[in-house]
Amino acid sequence: MPHLRFYDLHTSEPGSIRAELSHGLLAAAPFTSPKYLYDSLGSRLFDAITELPEYYPTRTEAAIFAAQREVLASTLPPAACMVDLGAGSCAKAASLFGALQPSQYIAVDISVQYLHGVLAALSEQHPGIDMAGVGTDFSASLDLPADLLAQARQRPINAFYPGSSIGNFTPDEALAFLQRVQRLCAQGASGGGLLIGVDLVKSIDMLELAYDDPLGVTGAFNLNMLRHINTLLGSDFDVRDWQHVAFFNTTLSRIEMHVQARRDVTVRWQLEGQACEVRFASGQRIHTENSYKWTLDNFSALLQSAGFRSSQAWCDEKGYFAVFWAQA
Repeated sequence: MPHLRFYDLHTSEPGSIRAELSHGLLAAAPFTSPKYLYDSLGSRLFDAITELPEYYPTRTEAAIFAAQREVLASTLPPAACMVDLGAGSCAKAASLFGALQPSQYIAVDISVQYLHGVLAALSEQHPGIDMAGVGTDFSASLDLPADLLAQARQRPINAFYPGSSIGNFTPDEALAFLQRVQRLCAQGASGGGLLIGVDLVKSIDMLELAYDDPLGVTGAFNLNMLRHINTLLGSDFDVRDWQHVAFFNTTLSRIEMHVQARRDVTVRWQLEGQACEVRFASGQRIHTENSYKWTLDNFSALLQSAGFRSSQAWCDEKGYFAVFWAQA
């Protein structure tokens, strides 16, 4: 019988969520965290986005992994502990099990409940891999349970962070996050490191189409967040009052997503018994997500600043996307 364990370290109180959302909406430049894009419908809409012809990252990264399977197998240490950050369906990691041959797999996701069914099926398919699911906000902490970490430290620790999600962090946040990843990997046996997907700078037209597709799927994904906020905060956003906006900020080298008021609108909610409201003028925006784009050189420098000893990268032939291996 496969060995399978679960740990739920994520404790997010409804009150703290409401306070976080209120703080962002009442700010001089209103904003929300991109994590609120992902309720049940939001997750399904994002899955649909990855199927769009305009959205290149998912299929381009998959093609790099497929093309470089043998190289990855000879570069990464075998029989390692694979720590999958933001594991979700675990499909990307599972597609590499044959090449990388991990002896331990730790799936980390904000929802450990979601991981139960996924890992139960995966452990049946790969009975030789010891598996665990950890529910935690890994963007804030990478502290694994003591017994799980003690087991992982007996072998190289390979962190896995595909999908270019590193782009959601500002450069300073990305550095702090990568420093935490490096410290985790350095606790294992020699040879461990980080395998990460990174979206690269390219033409503005291509970038903007990827985040504002003609079919409007990304727009629906972005606007659905307002309904999710209504559920979490008790606010009264009407999505018909808002439109999706996405553009490439050349100065900061990032795609920005916003929702923009179509008309003057007032949004109301209660927080700890107090009435709150914010008036949005027509054209005013709420900043919902960033997606920073990197060059090979500046991401290599970021990995070095985070404490990784060396790094190498593989790209698709058009130079749209890169997969980096950085040794801790």
